Amino acid sequence: MKVVLPGGTGQVGTVLNRALTAAGHEVVVLTRRPGHEREIGWDGKTLGRWAEAIDGSDVVINLAGRSVSCRYTAENLRAMMDSRVDSARVVGEAIARAARPPRTWLQMSTATIYAHRFDAAHDEATGVIGGRESGVPDHWAYSVEIAENWERAQAEAPTPWTRKVALRSAMVMSPDRGGVFEVLTRLARLGLGGPVAGGAQYVSWIHDEDFVRAVEFLIAREDLDGPVNLASPGPLPHRQFMRTLRAARGVPVGLPATRWMAEVGAFALRSDTELLFKSRRVVPGRLLEAGFDFAYPTWDGAAADLARRARSPRGGRRHAEAAA
Repeated sequence: MKVVLPGGTGQVGTVLNRALTAAGHEVVVLTRRPGHEREIGWDGKTLGRWAEAIDGSDVVINLAGRSVSCRYTAENLRAMMDSRVDSARVVGEAIARAARPPRTWLQMSTATIYAHRFDAAHDEATGVIGGRESGVPDHWAYSVEIAENWERAQAEAPTPWTRKVALRSAMVMSPDRGGVFEVLTRLARLGLGGPVAGGAQYVSWIHDEDFVRAVEFLIAREDLDGPVNLASPGPLPHRQFMRTLRAARGVPVGLPATRWMAEVGAFALRSDTELLFKSRRVVPGRLLEAGFDFAYPTWDGAAADLARRARSPRGGRRHAEAAA
């Protein structure tokens, strides 16, 4: 199987590239800075010779988009919007023009599209799209707008011969350098792994092995299209999430952080507090209904596995080697 990964050099792309290559598939990465074999240059917004890689491929998995780990200034928010919408639009153009279009187009989206809430979980059928909540910062609504436009760019692309799936992904947890799990672990080891702003807000996540397996499952299941939540069935409050992570890493105590302390910390790290404060209680309704079996449905087991792999020099490559 030939798989094209636009924007495939980030953490999630690295996880997918490693696993799919180990499984024997041909993987081509589209990137702004090609430097390795099977990497092709593109700008993420205009058609070019890179489109030849899509013509004749089996699957396109578009992961392109500016990182959300930044201050949510007007400039950065606009860059997030443009990079996601432009890349989805131009990938759609490449597929539409292909003599032999891919049979499946998986488009990265985000669980952030759902509303900030504590009382009930969001699945694809009953989940509430965000943007209208009261008592939250205005720019949270813009994050939802980004997600909606991102998905709309895929949905409106004229690609009748290609099945389209929007991956509403929660945070992908892997032990790779620079990933979310490494950042949270570093905070825990510094004694800063306690609850933030009370810790009642929900955290949705997915183990990297389950993320890869879910992608493979969606490629194989030709009866599934549209939005699909890629999240474990066990979201949990931030307080409990960090307590479990500390236990997995052998850190007994984590200092709590008030809202203003978190705001100062986010400013110092050039990030935004939405990543900490928004309650993302998302569950994988369609995956479960389709019979997908999670290897790591609970955070206890996932955190223990990730911690073991993080301690091993070869840990980040474990599930890829197992698939080979």
